[in-house]
Amino acid sequence: MANGAGALSTATSSRSPELIKGLGLFDSTMLVAGSMIGSGIFIVSADIARQVQSPGLLLVVWVATGVMTMIGALSYGELAAAMPKAGGQYVYLRESLGPLWGFLYGWTMLLVIQTATISAVAIAFSKFTGVMFPFFSAQGWIWKFGTFGPWTFWFGALGPYNVGLNTQNLLAIASIVLLTWLNTRGLRVGSIVQNIFTVAKTGTLAALAALGVFFATDAARSGNFSGFWRNAGLHTMHAYPPVQSTWMIGTVSLVAVAMVGSLFSSDAWNNITFTAAEVKNPSRNLPLSLVLGSGLVTGLYLLVNFTYLRVLPLMGDPAGLTPIARGIQYAAQDRVATAVAEVVFGPAGAVVMAVAILISGFGCNNGLILSGARIYYAMAKDGLFFEPVAKVNKHHAPAAALVIQGIWCSVLCLSGTYGQLLDFLIFAVLIFYILTLGGLFVLRVKRPEMPRPYRAFGYPVLPLIYIAMAIFIEVQLLRYKPQYTWPGLIIVILGVPVYWIWKWRAEAGSGDGEGRETVA
Repeated sequence: MANGAGALSTATSSRSPELIKGLGLFDSTMLVAGSMIGSGIFIVSADIARQVQSPGLLLVVWVATGVMTMIGALSYGELAAAMPKAGGQYVYLRESLGPLWGFLYGWTMLLVIQTATISAVAIAFSKFTGVMFPFFSAQGWIWKFGTFGPWTFWFGALGPYNVGLNTQNLLAIASIVLLTWLNTRGLRVGSIVQNIFTVAKTGTLAALAALGVFFATDAARSGNFSGFWRNAGLHTMHAYPPVQSTWMIGTVSLVAVAMVGSLFSSDAWNNITFTAAEVKNPSRNLPLSLVLGSGLVTGLYLLVNFTYLRVLPLMGDPAGLTPIARGIQYAAQDRVATAVAEVVFGPAGAVVMAVAILISGFGCNNGLILSGARIYYAMAKDGLFFEPVAKVNKHHAPAAALVIQGIWCSVLCLSGTYGQLLDFLIFAVLIFYILTLGGLFVLRVKRPEMPRPYRAFGYPVLPLIYIAMAIFIEVQLLRYKPQYTWPGLIIVILGVPVYWIWKWRAEAGSGDGEGRETVA
């Protein structure tokens, strides 16, 4: 390897087709924005509101998330322009910290981060379909294998998990299968689908944000803006399960813990780096698309949350009979955006918003599926995954990687709900963002000669701010939500012995000298 961390064999074939450069600046920006905008922005503000219980702190959570997202995008631009290769963040970790850390990232992406995100978005897609077609329901069991848990560990309880096939996760799986098949037809097909859906859902977000300008309710104005910073001091936070114990938690810690949902909703801005080998003029287009796409979505997210506060009171009654009575905190099934549309336009508005969210979730998953498979393709190229995954089909798409990803996503759809899949993600995601930005500093020292067409804006101050914020959030999650943290950490650690097994296989296989070359 170029960083001297060791040599791994790479399966290659001179006659096999390769990835092709087919993404321009517009396509790349749409992939960034489209991968970020899923179902989260329409849902997670309800849970955040229940935690912070303050209109001001709700916006602070989203502002802090936006700051981290933009710093991350500005910093990743340097890595993306310097190493425009398939696999993106996997490559950055491999080159800066060594192949073990790259593998652990790819391993965690396959088992939890990328695939559980795809599954969660697919389940949310099915959930909103149920607004119009009640046939699709988590209670509509076709086959139920059983209920597992809850299990009690030192970090808390996991479960219960209802494992089986119901009409809701059947539709989720069908959407994953369809999008996986579309992306096996080649990058151009996938990017066309992505552009269409991203333009549609960006327009939807902009329209939703506009509702806050033209429509407002007296209940929201008096309830949210007369005491905008109320409850911004110490809070009582419940452990999990809630009956066990409580803590007094300070405002900064509360905001950090509440950012789980907003960070999830703003994640995937880095997915364009996975497709870097297919981006035209990557030294220019990768940094630009990261900043443009992330900036667009961050701004829209803030405006949408302002709309929520203009139309719905933050505080509500879970037994309320109207969207106004239930407020942001207790919007039906947490569908805050649908509640806003219902207040403004009546019952028809709820249906229109549900359709818009379906479009958003479908387009988001297309971007996640398209980009995620490139990580496993890059790992296989390094001899750290099944050899067939290192090949592309006649459409220049990594079909084997797409299929493996799709199968595991479908399995995850059978095993949990939207919330259960979300729980395990953010702690693991932040671990690798911290490591990757740490790698930015390492590469500046170890490889000063590396061509850097774009240098990270605000270096070293902004990357250090991101790392400090992320570490603080991780510490607070370990303190107050250990059930969110330990499962993800255990999955990362389990990748260590798997890495050594794959490395041994790769080194043993390289001895035959047939059809392989060594990356040094």
